[in-house]
Amino acid sequence: MKRLEIIASFNVDGNRVTREITGRYAWALLELKKAGKRGCTPIDNPAPRWSAYIHHLRHEYRLDIKTIWEAHEGLFPGMHARYVLQSKVDLEPVEGSAEVANGKAA
Repeated sequence: MKRLEIIASFNVDGNRVTREITGRYAWALLELKKAGKRGCTPIDNPAPRWSAYIHHLRHEYRLDIKTIWEAHEGLFPGMHARYVLQSKVDLEPVEGSAEVANGKAA
């Protein structure tokens, strides 16, 4: 399977920028966009390093992503993060990359 690549357009400091985002960072951004105001959690959207993907999207691409801390119960009660994309982002797949369907990698 080919690597996932998307073109993302969004505002940074009042300026519209367009960046190519690849791999797991592209996947995480697609999941955030698909989730909308509901946001994503490592519990609902399993992935090995959500916090790293969010850190990279915030600091490398300067996307505005809110973190909401939530309690969870069960055998291992504690806290988990819910990540909500605040930036308005327009996405399109890069020609020849892995398929993107309905805002999600296919």
